[in-house]
Amino acid sequence: MGKEFRGTIADHPDFDAGSDAEALYNAMKGFGSDKEAILDLIVSRSNAQRQEIRAAYKSQYGKDLIDDLKYELTGNFERLIVGLMRPPANHDAKEIKDAIKGAGTDEKCLIEILASRTNEQIHNLVEAYKDAYGRDLEEDIIGDTSGHFKKMLIVLLQGTREEDDVVSEDLVEQDAQDLYDAGEAQWGTDEAKFIMLLGNRSVTHLQLVFDEYQKIAEKSIEDSIKSELSGDFETLMLAVVQCIRSRPMFFAKRLYKSMKGLGTADNTLIRVMVSRSEIDMLDIRECFRLRYEKSLYNMIQDDTSGDYKRTLLKLCGGDDDIAGEFFPEAAQIAYKMWEISAMTRVQLRGTVRPYQNFDPASDAQALRKAMKGFGTDEDTIIDIVAHRSNAQRQEIRQTFKSLLGRDLMADLKSELSKNLERLILGLMMTPAEFDAKMMKKAIEGAGTDEHALIEILVTRSNQEIQDMCSAYQNAYKKSLEDAIASDTSGHFKRILISLAQGAREEDPADMARALEDAQALADACNADSGDFEDQFMSILCTRSFPHLRRVFQEFVRSSNKDIEQIIKKEMSGDVKNAMFAIVRSVKNQPSYFADRLYKAMKGLGTDDRALIRIMVSRSEIDLFNIRKEFKETHDASLHEFIQVETFVGDTSGDYRKTLLILCGGED
Repeated sequence: MGKEFRGTIADHPDFDAGSDAEALYNAMKGFGSDKEAILDLIVSRSNAQRQEIRAAYKSQYGKDLIDDLKYELTGNFERLIVGLMRPPANHDAKEIKDAIKGAGTDEKCLIEILASRTNEQIHNLVEAYKDAYGRDLEEDIIGDTSGHFKKMLIVLLQGTREEDDVVSEDLVEQDAQDLYDAGEAQWGTDEAKFIMLLGNRSVTHLQLVFDEYQKIAEKSIEDSIKSELSGDFETLMLAVVQCIRSRPMFFAKRLYKSMKGLGTADNTLIRVMVSRSEIDMLDIRECFRLRYEKSLYNMIQDDTSGDYKRTLLKLCGGDDDIAGEFFPEAAQIAYKMWEISAMTRVQLRGTVRPYQNFDPASDAQALRKAMKGFGTDEDTIIDIVAHRSNAQRQEIRQTFKSLLGRDLMADLKSELSKNLERLILGLMMTPAEFDAKMMKKAIEGAGTDEHALIEILVTRSNQEIQDMCSAYQNAYKKSLEDAIASDTSGHFKRILISLAQGAREEDPADMARALEDAQALADACNADSGDFEDQFMSILCTRSFPHLRRVFQEFVRSSNKDIEQIIKKEMSGDVKNAMFAIVRSVKNQPSYFADRLYKAMKGLGTDDRALIRIMVSRSEIDLFNIRKEFKETHDASLHEFIQVETFVGDTSGDYRKTLLILCGGED
């Protein structure tokens, strides 16, 4: 039996190429053109039918239909309609040609096409490229790329990957071990082994290899690639892995990145919508909703306009219901995502480490000198404070008082101003003092910063929460629990107070109990009683993160529902935000922080308090991991974002300079 059709554009019934050609000719005849008639006709025909229309148009009118469309239409609408009129292989060939011609190379386009196409599609692409441009595609790619990136592209360009039904069971364990030995198990990386295995083994075989690799390395193959490889080669290998795991999810990510933020990457948006409309657009839509909590249809609607938008929406094929129910394919992907999350042991890495040749007395004297007399030497202050670990900064604080009889914090406060002062003082506090101060700031005044309360209480360990509570009591002579109770209400208050106990279980996952908890959550979703939030709170606020990963995985299996969509649909306000933050943090805490940083900087104005809070609190824990997640999700480096988004209002550049030091480098 053939595979179920998962596209959104199919053959039009009662098709007549001649009458369609006539309709298009009439739509373009005379002054102006009937764009609505053009898009309605072209988008409701399959690509094979469009080729028949093109042939009929030339026979009937002696003209090339694509040339006429180019003449009559403009901008992105023209590029989209013309893209739909080309055979798929010719469209890919044109995209590749555009990617490598001129001064710069569009590596992301090369990666997307060559990592995602089947053997047959690759062979057709190579042939179409030769026919259209009289050149050999392999030679052009060799002339335009270099290093391991070039080698992997050439391997993919052969179109010789084993077919999906080829699984060498006796080689699965060996291949996983070979990948581990080529990267994690040695100093340096054997890139050739990665290229050979990921470029040639079948999709089904590699899916089993990745599962086996997870058991050996206790981390996903993606995490290993991020830590072992770099640059375009890293991006290419991650794309290959993503396509092996799920092509629809890979394309969902490409579509999201093409539309988020300022401006739209229309080339990418057009290429994906055209190339996948007759293959797997329904699955891409489901994966899009699964990952981004927003339908692809709505994102296109918000991000594009006019006839261009109308055509894209027709290719999309409809707006997805947000009830939280999955298509079977998406349920399998969600289950697998949670399984990977449950098995992964991520190696967390900060960006700030203890300073070698540390001398607290010398640092204390240098800081005093930087603040004495007329004017302040901000460069010296930044250089010392941002390049020392927190433990070393506490030694400097103590030594400053012992040697000079002065309070370093008070001196810094009097010499610095605005965001630089808040950032430097935040770095000089102990983590517990800083968290307590951030909680106080979130609670005091007219409005409450609920997002800050959620972020801190959801992401801190039991010990960190207990230390924060002690620091809060010492600093403000009031318990944090009382402060939360007086400033919040209802279920939200109960969630925060539960988290503020710092008593979350720390046990590994218990499979039998995970099944019970998953069933309890599923029952709560179906019950008419008002204890829905109570049931979710009793599990999400108390169980260990490793255990919750298993619970969420089994929840998909037992209910065919997405835990995040259920929360989004059934809850509201701060309760929804708190529960959502727990799920996101359980799944991938660095990704959660990357999203928080993105939201702090995008749009009009920067939420400097959130930016400072995360950069200070995560710099010695997992900021390197957060950087990697930021780059993968938002297609721009955290370093780049900080440089651009903190420019306004930071006339001296000292605030930005300090943030960039904490960031630890450009990805």
